[in-house]
Amino acid sequence: MKLKPAQLLFFLFALSMVFLSACKDFIEPNISKRPVTLKAPSDKYQSTSYNVNFWWDEVEDALYYRLQVVTPGFDTIGGLVEDTLIKSNRFTLTLDPGEYQWRVRAENGSSQTEFSTLNHLTIIPSSLAAQTVILSSPSNNTVTNQSSTVFKWGALFSATSYHLQLDTNNFADASHILIDLTIPGQQYTYKFPKDQNYQWRVRAESATEQSKWSAVNNIGFDATAPAAVILSSPQNNAVISKPVGLQWTKSATASNYKLYVYKADSTTLYSTAFPALLNTNTYSFAQGSSGERIYWQVSALDGAGNESALSALQSFVLQ
Repeated sequence: MKLKPAQLLFFLFALSMVFLSACKDFIEPNISKRPVTLKAPSDKYQSTSYNVNFWWDEVEDALYYRLQVVTPGFDTIGGLVEDTLIKSNRFTLTLDPGEYQWRVRAENGSSQTEFSTLNHLTIIPSSLAAQTVILSSPSNNTVTNQSSTVFKWGALFSATSYHLQLDTNNFADASHILIDLTIPGQQYTYKFPKDQNYQWRVRAESATEQSKWSAVNNIGFDATAPAAVILSSPQNNAVISKPVGLQWTKSATASNYKLYVYKADSTTLYSTAFPALLNTNTYSFAQGSSGERIYWQVSALDGAGNESALSALQSFVLQ
């Protein structure tokens, strides 16, 4: 069928878009000429809040951003406050009262933009009661299988100590809080007594004032491995044609599965693709040659990183 000129033009345009998209998957775009525009805080902004939310426009094809904050300015640097590489176009930082300048550039694996224009920021001294502590780690909704965890938070100007609370009932009963202590530093190591969900928060204190409580962060402790799975298909010693659909039972607490496929000696991994980390309980195996015996087994992993015992080792022969 002969295309009309308009149809041919549309076809060529669509083809060029597909080609450009395909090229982009293999050739990383150069972003060096793309500008970074700062959003907030605006230039010459003054704040009585010590927690500053930095924000800038995203740059297409950037993989991460470099944020730099100095005091009092880049022409007369008295101190480097922050020089960090982040994936997001937002970042929160706690600053002492003083004068600051900040800038951002976008980066990917092969290029980087120029730094943005400089924004000047002034943090004005204020009451500790108006401030809030920022929790650093572990991040909110972390699930861990490590019994010993270090809780960390940021410092607040004029604070002399920090009040840490840890609970399992979201601080509903002030008389039965799991951990309730005041320490001079900004971290505390705690060993979880059992598998459970925990909540923690911090406030800063001085001789005369105390800050607001921080946000409440959740952390789950789980040191119990998922139940082992049972291989269901193909049957052990089955003779079967490719591709072979491998299947096993689901484990109730598993979030992923680790599939081990071995050569005929039952111990050498079949290829560098194994063990394969999967989020389903099925896998299509298309390798191997006729008459070859293949062994396989599976383990289950939960969100905390606990791994179950390996399933029974089974084999099949390729038809």
